Amino acid sequence: MLISETIAVALGALRANKLRSLLTMLGIVIGVGAVIAMVALGNGAQKSVKDRIASLGATMLQVNARRVQSQGVRSQDLKAMTLADVKMIQERATLLTAIQPQQDGRMQVQWGAKNSNSDIVATTSNYASVRKYTVAAGRMFSDAEDYAKQRVAVLGYSLLQQLGVEHPEALIGESIRIRGIQFLVVGVLASKGTGGFGDPDDLILIPMQTGRFRVFGRERLNDINVLARSEGEIPDAMAELTKIMRRAHRIRDGQQDDFQIRAQTDFLATLDETTRTFTYLLAGIATVSLLVGGIGIMNIMLVSVTERTREIGVRKALGATRGNILMQFLIEAVVLCMLGGLIGVGAGVGGALAMSDIFHWNTTVVPESVVIAFAFSAVVGLIFGVWPARRASSLDPIQALRYE
Repeated sequence: MLISETIAVALGALRANKLRSLLTMLGIVIGVGAVIAMVALGNGAQKSVKDRIASLGATMLQVNARRVQSQGVRSQDLKAMTLADVKMIQERATLLTAIQPQQDGRMQVQWGAKNSNSDIVATTSNYASVRKYTVAAGRMFSDAEDYAKQRVAVLGYSLLQQLGVEHPEALIGESIRIRGIQFLVVGVLASKGTGGFGDPDDLILIPMQTGRFRVFGRERLNDINVLARSEGEIPDAMAELTKIMRRAHRIRDGQQDDFQIRAQTDFLATLDETTRTFTYLLAGIATVSLLVGGIGIMNIMLVSVTERTREIGVRKALGATRGNILMQFLIEAVVLCMLGGLIGVGAGVGGALAMSDIFHWNTTVVPESVVIAFAFSAVVGLIFGVWPARRASSLDPIQALRYE
Protein backbone atom coordinates (compact mmCIF):
# COMPACT_ATOMS: atom_id res chain seq x y z
CA MET A 1 0.00 0.00 0.00
CA LEU A 2 1.34 3.40 -0.99
CA ILE A 3 2.09 5.94 1.74
CA SER A 4 -0.31 8.40 0.08
CA GLU A 5 -3.10 5.87 0.31
CA THR A 6 -2.31 5.20 3.97
CA ILE A 7 -2.47 8.93 4.71
CA ALA A 8 -5.77 9.24 2.82
CA VAL A 9 -7.30 6.36 4.82
CA ALA A 10 -6.08 7.92 8.12
CA LEU A 11 -7.51 11.34 7.29
CA GLY A 12 -10.77 9.74 6.14
CA ALA A 13 -11.11 8.00 9.50
CA LEU A 14 -10.67 11.33 11.30
CA ARG A 15 -13.24 13.05 9.09
CA ALA A 16 -15.73 10.27 9.74
CA ASN A 17 -15.68 11.16 13.47
CA LYS A 18 -15.37 14.95 13.43
CA LEU A 19 -16.83 15.65 16.87
CA ARG A 20 -14.69 13.01 18.57
CA SER A 21 -11.60 14.28 16.75
CA LEU A 22 -12.30 17.86 17.88
CA LEU A 23 -12.87 16.83 21.48
CA THR A 24 -9.69 14.75 21.38
CA MET A 25 -7.70 17.73 20.10
CA LEU A 26 -9.05 19.94 22.87
CA GLY A 27 -6.51 18.71 25.41
CA ILE A 28 -3.64 19.49 23.04
CA VAL A 29 -5.13 22.90 22.22
CA ILE A 30 -5.31 23.80 25.91
CA GLY A 31 -1.82 22.44 26.59
CA VAL A 32 -0.08 24.24 23.73
CA GLY A 33 -2.00 27.46 24.36
CA ALA A 34 -1.15 27.36 28.07
CA VAL A 35 2.55 26.76 27.38
CA ILE A 36 2.80 29.69 24.95
CA ALA A 37 0.78 32.06 27.15
CA MET A 38 2.68 31.20 30.34
CA VAL A 39 6.09 31.44 28.67
CA ALA A 40 5.03 34.80 27.18
CA LEU A 41 4.10 35.98 30.67
CA GLY A 42 7.46 34.89 32.07
CA ASN A 43 9.38 36.46 29.17
CA GLY A 44 7.44 39.66 29.69
CA ALA A 45 8.47 39.70 33.34
CA GLN A 46 12.13 39.21 32.36
CA LYS A 47 11.95 42.03 29.83
CA SER A 48 10.35 44.31 32.44
CA VAL A 49 13.20 43.59 34.85
CA LYS A 50 15.82 44.40 32.21
CA ASP A 51 14.01 47.56 31.13
CA ARG A 52 13.73 48.74 34.74
CA ILE A 53 17.43 48.18 35.44
CA ALA A 54 18.35 49.88 32.15
CA SER A 55 16.16 52.86 33.08
CA LEU A 56 18.20 53.30 36.27
CA GLY A 57 21.45 53.46 34.33
CA ALA A 58 23.98 50.71 33.79
CA THR A 59 26.75 52.59 35.60
CA MET A 60 24.87 53.32 38.82
CA LEU A 61 26.21 51.88 42.07
CA GLN A 62 24.23 51.77 45.31
CA VAL A 63 25.77 51.86 48.78
CA ASN A 64 23.69 50.49 51.69
CA ALA A 65 24.39 49.83 55.35
CA ARG A 66 24.87 46.17 56.31
CA ARG A 67 24.84 44.25 59.59
CA VAL A 68 28.13 42.57 60.43
CA GLN A 69 29.01 39.42 62.34
CA SER A 70 31.29 39.52 65.34
CA GLN A 71 32.45 36.20 66.80
CA GLY A 72 29.67 34.37 65.01
CA VAL A 73 26.93 36.72 66.28
CA ARG A 74 25.19 39.00 63.80
CA SER A 75 24.90 42.59 64.98
CA GLN A 76 21.39 44.01 65.13
CA ASP A 77 22.62 47.62 64.77
CA LEU A 78 23.33 49.14 61.38
CA LYS A 79 26.28 51.50 61.09
CA ALA A 80 24.66 54.77 60.05
CA MET A 81 25.60 56.29 56.71
CA THR A 82 25.57 60.08 56.87
CA LEU A 83 26.40 63.12 54.77
CA ALA A 84 29.91 62.91 56.21
CA ASP A 85 30.38 59.75 54.14
CA VAL A 86 29.04 61.60 51.09
CA LYS A 87 31.49 64.45 51.67
CA MET A 88 34.45 62.06 51.91
CA ILE A 89 33.37 60.31 48.69
CA GLN A 90 33.14 63.69 46.93
CA GLU A 91 36.61 64.67 48.13
CA ARG A 92 38.44 61.42 47.41
CA ALA A 93 36.66 59.65 44.53
CA THR A 94 38.24 60.00 41.08
CA LEU A 95 36.20 57.47 39.07
CA LEU A 96 32.70 58.80 39.84
CA THR A 97 30.70 61.41 37.94
CA ALA A 98 27.79 61.98 40.36
CA ILE A 99 26.78 61.27 43.97
CA GLN A 100 23.16 61.22 45.12
CA PRO A 101 22.36 60.50 48.80
CA GLN A 102 18.80 60.00 49.99
CA GLN A 103 16.51 59.43 52.93
CA ASP A 104 13.13 57.88 52.26
CA GLY A 105 9.96 56.69 53.93
CA ARG A 106 6.28 56.25 53.17
CA MET A 107 4.04 59.05 54.47
CA GLN A 108 0.61 60.56 54.02
CA VAL A 109 0.18 63.28 51.42
CA GLN A 110 -2.74 65.73 51.37
CA TRP A 111 -3.95 68.08 48.65
CA GLY A 112 -7.14 69.87 49.41
CA ALA A 113 -9.75 67.29 50.40
CA LYS A 114 -7.79 64.41 48.83
CA ASN A 115 -5.04 62.36 50.41
CA SER A 116 -2.77 59.47 49.53
CA ASN A 117 0.30 57.60 50.73
CA SER A 118 3.53 57.89 48.81
CA ASP A 119 7.29 57.36 49.12
CA ILE A 120 8.88 60.60 50.34
CA VAL A 121 12.48 60.90 49.14
CA ALA A 122 14.76 63.57 50.61
CA THR A 123 17.61 63.92 48.16
CA THR A 124 19.86 66.30 46.24
CA SER A 125 18.98 68.27 43.12
CA ASN A 126 20.77 65.79 40.82
CA TYR A 127 18.30 62.97 41.60
CA ALA A 128 16.60 63.16 38.20
CA SER A 129 19.85 62.98 36.22
CA VAL A 130 21.30 60.15 38.32
CA ARG A 131 18.12 58.06 38.27
CA LYS A 132 17.29 58.81 34.61
CA TYR A 133 14.07 60.76 35.18
CA THR A 134 12.82 63.64 33.06
CA VAL A 135 10.67 66.53 34.23
CA ALA A 136 7.23 66.62 32.57
CA ALA A 137 6.20 70.00 34.00
CA GLY A 138 7.85 72.66 36.13
CA ARG A 139 11.41 72.07 37.33
CA MET A 140 13.60 70.30 39.84
CA PHE A 141 14.43 72.11 43.06
CA SER A 142 17.80 73.84 43.13
CA ASP A 143 20.91 73.53 45.32
CA ALA A 144 20.07 76.92 46.81
CA GLU A 145 16.61 75.73 47.84
CA ASP A 146 18.20 72.61 49.35
CA TYR A 147 20.74 74.65 51.30
CA ALA A 148 18.02 77.03 52.55
CA LYS A 149 15.80 74.13 53.65
CA GLN A 150 12.97 75.32 51.43
CA ARG A 151 9.69 73.38 51.53
CA VAL A 152 9.42 72.58 47.83
CA ALA A 153 8.46 69.27 46.24
CA VAL A 154 8.66 67.46 42.90
CA LEU A 155 5.93 64.87 42.41
CA GLY A 156 6.11 61.49 40.69
CA TYR A 157 3.65 60.93 37.86
CA SER A 158 1.52 58.42 39.81
CA LEU A 159 0.50 61.16 42.23
CA LEU A 160 -1.56 62.78 39.47
CA GLN A 161 -3.91 59.79 39.28
CA GLN A 162 -4.00 59.35 43.05
CA LEU A 163 -4.97 62.99 43.53
CA GLY A 164 -7.41 63.02 40.61
CA VAL A 165 -5.41 65.39 38.37
CA GLU A 166 -5.30 64.92 34.59
CA HIS A 167 -2.50 67.29 33.56
CA PRO A 168 0.82 67.76 35.44
CA GLU A 169 0.75 71.54 34.87
CA ALA A 170 -2.34 71.74 37.08
CA LEU A 171 -0.28 70.95 40.21
CA ILE A 172 2.56 73.42 39.59
CA GLY A 173 2.37 76.17 42.20
CA GLU A 174 -0.12 74.21 44.35
CA SER A 175 0.47 73.46 48.02
CA ILE A 176 0.46 69.92 49.39
CA ARG A 177 0.98 68.64 52.90
CA ILE A 178 3.46 65.90 53.77
CA ARG A 179 2.94 64.61 57.29
CA GLY A 180 1.07 67.84 57.97
CA ILE A 181 3.88 70.09 56.70
CA GLN A 182 3.05 72.36 53.78
CA PHE A 183 5.16 72.10 50.59
CA LEU A 184 5.03 74.04 47.32
CA VAL A 185 4.92 71.86 44.18
CA VAL A 186 7.56 73.10 41.72
CA GLY A 187 7.71 70.15 39.31
CA VAL A 188 6.23 66.85 38.15
CA LEU A 189 8.35 63.98 36.83
CA ALA A 190 7.53 62.16 33.61
CA SER A 191 6.31 58.59 33.94
CA LYS A 192 8.73 55.68 33.81
CA GLY A 193 6.03 52.98 33.79
CA THR A 194 5.43 50.25 36.37
CA GLY A 195 7.92 47.72 34.94
CA GLY A 196 6.26 44.74 36.62
CA PHE A 197 7.43 45.22 40.23
CA GLY A 198 6.80 48.30 42.31
CA ASP A 199 5.97 51.72 40.94
CA PRO A 200 8.93 54.06 40.29
CA ASP A 201 6.48 56.95 39.73
CA ASP A 202 4.93 56.75 43.20
CA LEU A 203 7.28 59.17 44.96
CA ILE A 204 7.72 62.78 46.04
CA LEU A 205 11.14 64.42 45.98
CA ILE A 206 12.04 67.04 48.58
CA PRO A 207 15.40 68.75 49.31
CA MET A 208 17.81 66.74 51.45
CA GLN A 209 18.28 69.41 54.12
CA THR A 210 14.52 69.95 54.37
CA GLY A 211 13.99 66.23 54.82
CA ARG A 212 16.73 65.91 57.44
CA PHE A 213 15.51 68.72 59.69
CA ARG A 214 11.78 69.09 58.99
CA VAL A 215 10.40 65.73 57.85
CA PHE A 216 12.54 62.76 58.91
CA GLY A 217 14.47 64.39 61.73
CA ARG A 218 17.51 62.16 61.48
CA GLU A 219 21.04 62.11 60.08
CA ARG A 220 21.07 58.52 58.82
CA LEU A 221 20.87 58.01 55.06
CA ASN A 222 19.03 55.09 53.49
CA ASP A 223 21.12 54.96 50.30
CA ILE A 224 24.01 56.60 48.56
CA ASN A 225 23.79 56.26 44.77
CA VAL A 226 26.79 57.07 42.61
CA LEU A 227 27.56 56.95 38.89
CA ALA A 228 30.76 55.41 37.56
CA ARG A 229 32.37 57.06 34.55
CA SER A 230 31.78 54.01 32.32
CA GLU A 231 30.66 50.40 32.49
CA GLY A 232 34.24 49.23 32.00
CA GLU A 233 35.38 51.16 35.08
CA ILE A 234 32.67 49.78 37.40
CA PRO A 235 35.00 47.23 39.12
CA ASP A 236 37.64 49.92 39.73
CA ALA A 237 34.99 52.37 40.92
CA MET A 238 33.60 49.78 43.35
CA ALA A 239 37.10 49.10 44.69
CA GLU A 240 37.78 52.83 45.13
CA LEU A 241 34.39 53.34 46.80
CA THR A 242 35.03 50.43 49.16
CA LYS A 243 38.38 51.91 50.18
CA ILE A 244 36.82 55.33 50.85
CA MET A 245 33.91 53.92 52.87
CA ARG A 246 36.20 51.73 55.00
CA ARG A 247 38.29 54.79 55.76
CA ALA A 248 35.20 56.88 56.55
CA HIS A 249 33.90 54.20 58.96
CA ARG A 250 37.38 53.52 60.43
CA ILE A 251 37.27 49.82 59.60
CA ARG A 252 40.58 48.08 60.30
CA ASP A 253 42.26 45.48 58.14
CA GLY A 254 40.63 42.09 58.62
CA GLN A 255 37.35 43.55 59.85
CA GLN A 256 34.16 43.02 57.88
CA ASP A 257 32.59 45.89 55.93
CA ASP A 258 29.51 47.42 57.57
CA PHE A 259 28.21 48.48 54.18
CA GLN A 260 27.58 46.87 50.82
CA ILE A 261 28.03 48.18 47.28
CA ARG A 262 25.84 46.79 44.55
CA ALA A 263 25.89 47.49 40.83
CA GLN A 264 22.81 47.42 38.62
CA THR A 265 24.24 44.32 36.94
CA ASP A 266 23.99 42.52 40.30
CA PHE A 267 20.30 43.43 40.54
CA LEU A 268 19.81 42.34 36.95
CA ALA A 269 21.48 38.97 37.50
CA THR A 270 19.45 38.23 40.64
CA LEU A 271 16.10 39.34 39.24
CA ASP A 272 16.76 37.71 35.88
CA GLU A 273 17.46 34.38 37.59
CA THR A 274 14.26 34.74 39.62
CA THR A 275 12.09 35.53 36.62
CA ARG A 276 13.70 32.73 34.59
CA THR A 277 12.83 30.25 37.34
CA PHE A 278 9.31 31.70 37.36
CA THR A 279 9.09 31.16 33.58
CA TYR A 280 10.26 27.55 33.84
CA LEU A 281 7.73 26.92 36.60
CA LEU A 282 4.85 28.31 34.54
CA ALA A 283 5.98 26.38 31.46
CA GLY A 284 6.28 23.16 33.50
CA ILE A 285 2.76 23.53 34.88
CA ALA A 286 1.41 24.18 31.39
CA THR A 287 3.32 21.19 29.99
CA VAL A 288 1.46 18.92 32.39
CA SER A 289 -1.79 19.83 30.64
CA LEU A 290 -0.14 18.98 27.31
CA LEU A 291 0.83 15.55 28.63
CA VAL A 292 -2.72 15.04 29.90
CA GLY A 293 -3.93 15.86 26.38
CA GLY A 294 -1.54 13.23 25.01
CA ILE A 295 -2.95 10.63 27.39
CA GLY A 296 -6.43 11.56 26.18
CA ILE A 297 -5.34 10.97 22.58
CA MET A 298 -3.92 7.57 23.48
CA ASN A 299 -7.15 6.65 25.21
CA ILE A 300 -9.28 7.66 22.21
CA MET A 301 -6.96 5.85 19.79
CA LEU A 302 -7.26 2.65 21.86
CA VAL A 303 -11.04 2.99 21.70
CA SER A 304 -10.76 3.59 17.96
CA VAL A 305 -8.69 0.42 17.52
CA THR A 306 -11.34 -1.59 19.38
CA GLU A 307 -14.17 -0.11 17.31
CA ARG A 308 -12.36 -0.70 14.01
CA THR A 309 -11.11 -4.20 14.73
CA ARG A 310 -13.20 -5.67 11.91
CA GLU A 311 -11.99 -2.95 9.50
CA ILE A 312 -8.39 -3.79 10.39
CA GLY A 313 -9.06 -7.48 9.70
CA VAL A 314 -10.53 -6.66 6.28
CA ARG A 315 -7.58 -4.47 5.35
CA LYS A 316 -5.11 -7.16 6.41
CA ALA A 317 -7.03 -9.76 4.43
CA LEU A 318 -6.76 -7.50 1.36
CA GLY A 319 -2.97 -7.28 1.72
CA ALA A 320 -2.24 -4.50 4.17
CA THR A 321 0.95 -5.16 6.12
CA ARG A 322 1.62 -4.54 9.79
CA GLY A 323 3.64 -1.52 8.76
CA ASN A 324 0.67 -0.08 6.83
CA ILE A 325 -1.65 -0.46 9.81
CA LEU A 326 0.98 0.93 12.20
CA MET A 327 1.57 3.92 9.93
CA GLN A 328 -2.16 4.63 9.56
CA PHE A 329 -2.83 4.91 13.28
CA LEU A 330 0.38 6.84 13.94
CA ILE A 331 -0.63 9.33 11.26
CA GLU A 332 -4.05 9.73 12.87
CA ALA A 333 -2.50 10.45 16.28
CA VAL A 334 0.12 12.87 14.92
CA VAL A 335 -2.42 14.73 12.75
CA LEU A 336 -4.71 15.16 15.75
CA CYS A 337 -1.86 16.60 17.81
CA MET A 338 -0.54 18.86 15.05
CA LEU A 339 -3.98 20.29 14.28
CA GLY A 340 -4.51 20.80 18.00
CA GLY A 341 -1.06 22.38 18.17
CA LEU A 342 -1.88 24.87 15.40
CA ILE A 343 -5.12 25.88 17.09
CA GLY A 344 -3.28 26.02 20.43
CA VAL A 345 -0.65 28.38 18.98
CA GLY A 346 -3.40 30.76 17.97
CA ALA A 347 -5.05 30.42 21.37
CA GLY A 348 -1.76 30.96 23.21
CA VAL A 349 -0.80 34.07 21.24
CA GLY A 350 -4.33 35.42 21.62
CA GLY A 351 -4.26 34.70 25.36
CA ALA A 352 -0.94 36.53 25.73
CA LEU A 353 -2.31 39.57 23.89
CA ALA A 354 -5.48 39.45 25.99
CA MET A 355 -3.48 39.43 29.26
CA SER A 356 -1.56 42.45 28.01
CA ASP A 357 -4.64 44.40 26.89
CA ILE A 358 -7.09 43.49 29.65
CA PHE A 359 -4.90 43.05 32.73
CA HIS A 360 -1.99 45.26 31.51
CA TRP A 361 0.51 42.49 32.24
CA ASN A 362 3.77 42.50 30.34
CA THR A 363 3.81 39.57 27.89
CA THR A 364 6.33 38.77 25.17
CA VAL A 365 5.70 35.98 22.66
CA VAL A 366 8.98 34.72 21.22
CA PRO A 367 9.09 32.50 18.10
CA GLU A 368 11.18 29.89 19.90
CA SER A 369 8.41 29.15 22.41
CA VAL A 370 5.85 28.78 19.60
CA VAL A 371 8.08 26.39 17.62
CA ILE A 372 8.97 24.33 20.70
CA ALA A 373 5.33 24.05 21.85
CA PHE A 374 4.17 23.01 18.37
CA ALA A 375 7.01 20.49 17.94
CA PHE A 376 6.33 19.08 21.39
CA SER A 377 2.68 18.55 20.48
CA ALA A 378 3.77 16.51 17.43
CA VAL A 379 6.15 14.47 19.59
CA VAL A 380 3.34 13.86 22.10
CA GLY A 381 1.16 12.54 19.28
CA LEU A 382 3.95 10.27 18.10
CA ILE A 383 4.74 8.91 21.57
CA PHE A 384 1.18 8.38 22.74
CA GLY A 385 0.11 7.00 19.35
CA VAL A 386 2.69 4.20 19.28
CA TRP A 387 0.91 1.84 21.66
CA PRO A 388 -2.51 1.99 19.96
CA ALA A 389 -0.82 1.72 16.55
CA ARG A 390 1.20 -1.34 17.60
CA ARG A 391 -1.90 -2.91 19.11
CA ALA A 392 -3.79 -2.40 15.84
CA SER A 393 -0.95 -3.74 13.70
CA SER A 394 -0.53 -6.87 15.83
CA LEU A 395 -4.17 -8.00 15.50
CA ASP A 396 -4.64 -11.44 13.95
CA PRO A 397 -6.67 -10.95 10.73
CA ILE A 398 -8.80 -14.06 11.29
CA GLN A 399 -9.68 -13.07 14.86
CA ALA A 400 -10.31 -9.51 13.70
CA LEU A 401 -12.75 -10.64 11.01
CA ARG A 402 -14.70 -12.63 13.60
CA TYR A 403 -14.96 -9.60 15.92
CA GLU A 404 -18.49 -8.30 16.40
